[in-house]
Amino acid sequence: MASKPIILVVDDENVVLSAVQRDLRPKYGDEYRIVGAAGGQEALDVVRTLAQRDQPLALALVDQRMPDITGIDVLKETLELHPDAKRVLLTAYADTDVAISGINEVGLDFYITKPWDPPEERLYPILDDLLDDWQAGYRPIFEGIRIVGSPWSKETHELKNFLTRNQIPYRAVDLFSDTDLARELDLAGATVADLPLVTMPDGETLFHPSNVEVASRAGLKTTATGKAYDVVVVGAGPSGLAAAVYGASEGLSTLLIEERAPGGQAGQSSRIENYLGFPKGISGADLARRAATQAERFGVELLVPASVERVERKDPFRIVHLTDGSEITARSMVITSGVSYRQLEAEGVDEFTGRGVYYGTSRVEAMLHQNEPVFVVGGGNSAGQAALFLTGFTDNVTIIIRSASLAASMSQYLISAIEVSDAVSLMTATQVASVFGSDRLERVRLRSTDNGDETDHPAGAVFIFIGQKARSEWVADLVELNQRGFIVTGGDLSAPKGWNVEREPLPFETSVPGVFAAGDVRQGSIQRVAGAVGEGSATIRNVHRHLEHL
Repeated sequence: MASKPIILVVDDENVVLSAVQRDLRPKYGDEYRIVGAAGGQEALDVVRTLAQRDQPLALALVDQRMPDITGIDVLKETLELHPDAKRVLLTAYADTDVAISGINEVGLDFYITKPWDPPEERLYPILDDLLDDWQAGYRPIFEGIRIVGSPWSKETHELKNFLTRNQIPYRAVDLFSDTDLARELDLAGATVADLPLVTMPDGETLFHPSNVEVASRAGLKTTATGKAYDVVVVGAGPSGLAAAVYGASEGLSTLLIEERAPGGQAGQSSRIENYLGFPKGISGADLARRAATQAERFGVELLVPASVERVERKDPFRIVHLTDGSEITARSMVITSGVSYRQLEAEGVDEFTGRGVYYGTSRVEAMLHQNEPVFVVGGGNSAGQAALFLTGFTDNVTIIIRSASLAASMSQYLISAIEVSDAVSLMTATQVASVFGSDRLERVRLRSTDNGDETDHPAGAVFIFIGQKARSEWVADLVELNQRGFIVTGGDLSAPKGWNVEREPLPFETSVPGVFAAGDVRQGSIQRVAGAVGEGSATIRNVHRHLEHL
């Protein structure tokens, strides 16, 4: 059995150290080993010993005021040897300035002022939140899903990306580096043509499976348990998650349908720095995980992966037809299907998608291209966040934009971070002309938009973040769209066809009564995470107003 993860408590005052340990053990002792250190040097010894023994450190709760070695000094060593551990400073009121500066120095996750009584209010909620975050990324001795395939297979990449975005742990076995692969394939009765091969924890082997097959066996819900719901939300980005949370919390039977993974495009953001309430920023994946957990706690039924093929109007209800052939009756709907990145029109892009060319980025792709030159195409916030995220894996990141600067399309905090990064360079007035390679992407050809000159550059990967296309094709025959495919709502509607209720369209309501739209798919959306959350939650008020008259 694997050893328990460690919670390290550090204080040079024995009375305080004992009090903290006394409060932590009954709350966390079943899942974690509580280790105390009576001073900075003893703490450093523990941190180094854990690293040498490859034992997981989940959280370090460290007093700031200690002789010789301060709490910040201990946390600096913790950051280096245990970068995933959560770091909390225990301070006196006079030390709050030190704590705030520690956010930048050591990535401090939180600071707690003494005294922390009662712990049920001032200690446990903070540590619960941090430990939940740590557990989401913790990978103990692996006994879960295994994927066997080529790292340059589009199908293998899509499976790994799907599992990662849904935070399902797996281990990838490289087709070209595992010496026991031939024996493994033989035992499974498989050939290379059957790859990717997926082995489930119970020993079941799947040959070239779809995301739905893997998801259903991994415990995700892919089919609805009911036949009718008060509100069906399509798309689990920030707006969809917000709508589902507010709908279910206010007593509506709520079904949330998501084709890929909770979080939408925002779920792929490595760090959202300007979201209210998170001074250290929060990754899109963490935000999505928290929201999905909150939704399910309120009783939302979440289907992943599941897709809507079309919606049939049978007043006063809507019949939602899913691609698996099932049908759901909805008293109301909220469309939050978001947007997708536009395809890059350059020679070779389609051929190398999933093999060095990617739309969006995640840790899966970043790990695959460590220490390689990579290019980020696009000048919006998502591109900036991706570029900075990739600097954790390579010191050679180049942003490519067609315009003369980032000022018109990117938030200033990202521009400032890019300007001071030695790992990121910017090429303006430039576009991708073509990409090429053998089994994987190897080079990119860039073209100047000023004079048409072309230059070739070594490239491990190209990450694309250009433009946005509304994901509304599945309701094009149902609701009114503008010329760019975004859904028209509320006061922007002009004499909607088929409007058959004696009231004007409500805010966020589409041209079909009882069908609402929120987030990036809606015409007029500000296309920011906070705005999407606001729209999704506000929509539910109007859902109630519609349902009152059914």
